[in-house]
Amino acid sequence: MIKTIVKIEGMMCGMCEAHINDAIRAAFPVKKVSSSHAKGETVILSDAPLDAEKLRQTVNATGYAFVSASEETAEKKGLLFGFLRH
Repeated sequence: MIKTIVKIEGMMCGMCEAHINDAIRAAFPVKKVSSSHAKGETVILSDAPLDAEKLRQTVNATGYAFVSASEETAEKKGLLFGFLRH
């Protein structure tokens, strides 16, 4: 699982966050998208790395400003009762 953190300028409220989230979901096969206008970032979880240029274009097309993106490997969380499996 890949965790992509995108820095974005211009988000001012929850509706801005939703606008970014919807645009990313429409452009990429993602597992989870979460935005924070307070932090100025969007966190995306996906199975494969995202195309950086397409990500830049997708964010900029919403009217907000793409600043940067970074990727890291994210561990998949186990089942709630995964500790019972032996």
